[in-house]
Amino acid sequence: MEAKQVLAELKKKIDPEIEKYLDRVIKNTKKTDKNVADALGYAKKIILAGGKRARAVFMCYGYLAAGGKNLEKIIKISVSIELIHIFLLIHDDIIDQDAKRHGVATIHKRYESLGKKFLKTRDPAHFGNSMAIIVGDMLGALGNRVIYESDFHPELVVRALHKLQNIVSMTCVGETEDIYIENKGRATEKEIMRMYENKTAKYTIEGPLHLGAILAGANDNFLKMFSAYSIPVGIAFQIQDDILGIFGAEEKMGKPIGSDVRQGKQTILVSKAYEKANSKQKEILNMALGKKDLTADDLTSFKKVIVATGSLEYAKKIANKLIEQGKEALKKGAKIQPVEQEAEDFLLGIADYIVNRIV
Repeated sequence: MEAKQVLAELKKKIDPEIEKYLDRVIKNTKKTDKNVADALGYAKKIILAGGKRARAVFMCYGYLAAGGKNLEKIIKISVSIELIHIFLLIHDDIIDQDAKRHGVATIHKRYESLGKKFLKTRDPAHFGNSMAIIVGDMLGALGNRVIYESDFHPELVVRALHKLQNIVSMTCVGETEDIYIENKGRATEKEIMRMYENKTAKYTIEGPLHLGAILAGANDNFLKMFSAYSIPVGIAFQIQDDILGIFGAEEKMGKPIGSDVRQGKQTILVSKAYEKANSKQKEILNMALGKKDLTADDLTSFKKVIVATGSLEYAKKIANKLIEQGKEALKKGAKIQPVEQEAEDFLLGIADYIVNRIV
């Protein structure tokens, strides 16, 4: 079965578990506060509106790769990483000032709108941000609780919770690097790659794989093998995400195309374009980056510079090189630390899918 199909099949099993878990939480929360319950209900709507459940799937395959046998059990626990994911996304949407997530109004925008309509608030935007921060924090706590309340051996639960805290803290490091880079207005390729490693690779691929493997009782050497695979593949994932953020289709992405440009994000595409651009092309880059009222024509001009400078082709080459690096690391490591064949096949296949995906 192809990796894309595996993702789709497991998503069908993971989504009902997310829904069941949140329904229980929402039902219990209504007894305490209906406003919080409503907020969690809206968060559930965003979660189930889209997403491939890639992190949950990586967690499942980390478990299977390390010899775990109970797929149904790890699927239930994989809800944890998806709740951590939405917690971080809700906060990220505030930072990036994004209005949509999976085609649905983001939490802060939804509550800003409610603040304008129904509440006597002088600052509806602040109200929206405040509610989103709280809801995100609560979902983060719930993500931890899923693992804490699982029936895995207590020693494995402690190791997994320790890893989960590490995932979140390293993501915060990457997010901080991203914010500083964005506000500084220019970054080297080395700075950008380090930010990709901390913000994306360790959070999207390495962390979930480690979580699953830990719950199967994997040792540190096994985890190191996963790191050698995950970091280059995870960076490639972010590079492809940057490409899709400019050249993708909004109806497939579920969020506005060009939002990275509006926010002035410093990506590999931007860094290389500035390095190779002539004076006129740099004017276009300067005009577009960080322009809040970016028009379709502005974005088209920006895209042309990215292509003409060879930046797009350069980014694709780096991504492909990183994918091959990760795959080779996994193949080599699997000869020393045996990996279940189904899991190895999936991890090699998903690496190729990541760099070729169009959404």
